[in-house]
Amino acid sequence: MLPYALRRARGHARGRRVFPGDCGVVEYVPILIFLGVATLFPVATLVIARLLRPSVYNKTKLEAYECGVPPSGEARARYPVRFYIIAVLFVVFDVETIFLFPWAVKFKALGVFGFIEMLVFLGILLVGFAYAWKKGALEWV
Repeated sequence: MLPYALRRARGHARGRRVFPGDCGVVEYVPILIFLGVATLFPVATLVIARLLRPSVYNKTKLEAYECGVPPSGEARARYPVRFYIIAVLFVVFDVETIFLFPWAVKFKALGVFGFIEMLVFLGILLVGFAYAWKKGALEWV
């Protein structure tokens, strides 16, 4: 949507009056078309796939696929909780790096407040990391 001043200038150039709340539905038509296509395309793809696929199930189709090698053992084995803890720590510190990048780009503009804010953020993460380390969550033996 155009800013009010630009819409006003365009409106006066065309000989009509433009008010601050004046905007038409026509400006939203491309967005509505995009949302419609974005909704209908996946639904249509799923419906077509359902109609075209064979519905015959046998033992081979219901087996877990292991890179072409015949399966050995039970597919639903239990994993130790340590794997999940490491995965969560990885995600947390990965998201931390996502927050660090924009901060580093705007470091000079943020000034001392931005620096202190990031130190508090990193401090909270380091306290959590130290707690996990102290509890032995990172030891594999």
